[in-house]
Amino acid sequence: MNPTGQHLRWRLSVPDSMEDGLSDWLQGFGATATYRDADPPNDFYAYFKPGSEGPDPAGLASFPGVELKAAERFGDEDWIAKSREGFGSFNVGSRFFIRPLWDQGPLPVDRFAITVNPGLAFGTGGHETTRLCMEFLEQLAKEGKLKGPILDIGAGTGILSLTAYLLGARSITAFDIDPDCGPAMQEFITMNEGLGGPTPFDYFVGDLENERNERINPPYRGLLANILLLTIQDLLPRMAEITEPGAWLVASGILAECQDEALVSLAAHGFKPLKMLTEGAWVAILAERE
Repeated sequence: MNPTGQHLRWRLSVPDSMEDGLSDWLQGFGATATYRDADPPNDFYAYFKPGSEGPDPAGLASFPGVELKAAERFGDEDWIAKSREGFGSFNVGSRFFIRPLWDQGPLPVDRFAITVNPGLAFGTGGHETTRLCMEFLEQLAKEGKLKGPILDIGAGTGILSLTAYLLGARSITAFDIDPDCGPAMQEFITMNEGLGGPTPFDYFVGDLENERNERINPPYRGLLANILLLTIQDLLPRMAEITEPGAWLVASGILAECQDEALVSLAAHGFKPLKMLTEGAWVAILAERE
């Protein structure tokens, strides 16, 4: 039995390609938080609330290469310390510095310091796909192509929209289908008011495929889509409809092993691939609407 007041923590070895699917599976069994340790051996952690026994470890057999290394119990004080220990400050690209909400250390003078609340929603800069998109936004800004209107599809916290704003873009709209992302975006904006002001971007919870959505105002000159490849493929016809010729698309959330499939899908819907960036098991693609 789980001791009263004791949390459950799983420590696992998880290949990068299994991380997203495993996170969804764990959350389906009540995991309240998951993260990967930034330091070698880069263990993956899952946390469960007091009273939870967690899922049956036998279910991990569905995730090749995943190994449960330890199942540990701990109290609330340990929970806070460990959750913060796994996420520190770091640089992204040449212009950005990401710091968690609790980090009150000195800030670099030559970078935008973006404050995040890890675990609030996807989009803390900690995942490779987010960092790759931020690097592409830097390149677009240097080339003078970061012009609005811009639509951030599956925005999570809105970190990519704020990145675009800080690099000079305006007329930015961010949205996500997850209802939790509405409050997450508002909290993210509030935490970073000193950078982007009270309204660096518009945001809403909704669906791109709903043509009657009054918050979608095409044509767009830029699209951000840091979402899963399958979702990108489903939305590509609609993305083509709402972009003008010459518009750019930054697409990520794509496993490196699926890059050929992604390139073919983009080209088939009128988005000519221009550049690719890779980090770990993930790629991001910059494409142009033909």
